[in-house]
Amino acid sequence: MTTTELPLATSAGANRTGLYLSFLQLVFTLLWTTYVIYLPKLAAQVGIAPAAVILILMMDQAIFTITDTAMGIVADRLEALVGRLGVFVGAVTLVSCAAFAALPFVAGIGPVAKTGLIALIAIWAVTSSALRAPPLILLGKYSATPRVPFLAALVMLGYGIAGAVSPYLGVVLRDRDPRLPFILSSVVLLFVALGLSRVERDTPKAAPAKQARSAPKPLGKVPVIFIAAMVLLALGYQLHFSINSPPQYLRFAKPDDLQWLMPVFWIGFNIAMFPASRVVKHRGGLIVMGAAGLFGAVALVVGEIAGGLNTVIVAQFLAGAAWGCMLMSAVSAALAIGATGAEGKITGLVFSALALATFARMAAVAGGLQKLPDYAPLLNWAPVACWSVAGCGLLVLAASRLQGARV
Repeated sequence: MTTTELPLATSAGANRTGLYLSFLQLVFTLLWTTYVIYLPKLAAQVGIAPAAVILILMMDQAIFTITDTAMGIVADRLEALVGRLGVFVGAVTLVSCAAFAALPFVAGIGPVAKTGLIALIAIWAVTSSALRAPPLILLGKYSATPRVPFLAALVMLGYGIAGAVSPYLGVVLRDRDPRLPFILSSVVLLFVALGLSRVERDTPKAAPAKQARSAPKPLGKVPVIFIAAMVLLALGYQLHFSINSPPQYLRFAKPDDLQWLMPVFWIGFNIAMFPASRVVKHRGGLIVMGAAGLFGAVALVVGEIAGGLNTVIVAQFLAGAAWGCMLMSAVSAALAIGATGAEGKITGLVFSALALATFARMAAVAGGLQKLPDYAPLLNWAPVACWSVAGCGLLVLAASRLQGARV
């Protein structure tokens, strides 16, 4: 093989890995969407009050907050000991999919199965964490460092596509029997997860060999600041998209139009990540995260003060583009910060931050804060504050690291 052929093979192999992980994120996120659509019906079958459904969802996020990081740490240790993650991810996913597929059947038993349903949900939540941080370690293990931002964008594309189609999925599935969707989504996810071993086995053949990894060393204060900023960015996204976006549109549109308007955010998300990945490649993930946070804060302000539907649509598109840049850069930065053997741990902390922010948003909704006159304005402007503060903090952190290695 000539020297000109090797980079082509390397690039093609890395792209295949990125596409596989993107499809894994797409399938998993759509499975979560299916769960959220049907949970009220399943809960009602076992006698759980509708008002308690959000408490179950909060329980899920609380579990994710802990287990996403725990699974990342386990993945780091397994990779260091045996050099393979596929078998671990496949085995845990088998348990996860079995628990998920059983949910509608257990719920169909009736009120006597209430405890069983909650137990299955908890098992599914714990085991599904194996599908978030651990597979992304492949990007840090085998891909050449300059390729990681593009591959991170490729992986997050699956997440963004799932977000865009979720409103339509809700319309299609709303009145259908849950058993078939739960079985089909579980089977598809299981087969995709089981394929990770094949992808992992083939990836080193196509990817350049990295230098031997040094022994893990203390990570210092950078990860703490990075994750704190990630929590703020994720909280800003949650409050904006789930609480503030529908009222922004409804000032100028009808409720039936929301299913067509809400995906605008995800269109911006999917489009912006790839050009932004080139900037991350040369300037680093922290800088792009910080700049995207400030840019997104401006877009949120425009959405709040918009005087027409077209302005809201543009603002939502730009806010989605900013969030896409933030999330793609966060994955790239996490893999770079954890490059001493802690890729899984730092990436797991990123997903834990996302879960914690989702928990906080659900707690706000459960408490009815958006309906209280004293708190409604606070929720309207909280995303702007979150993205602005986090963006400034990340830019300061990036500036302090300019004399060292770029993240």
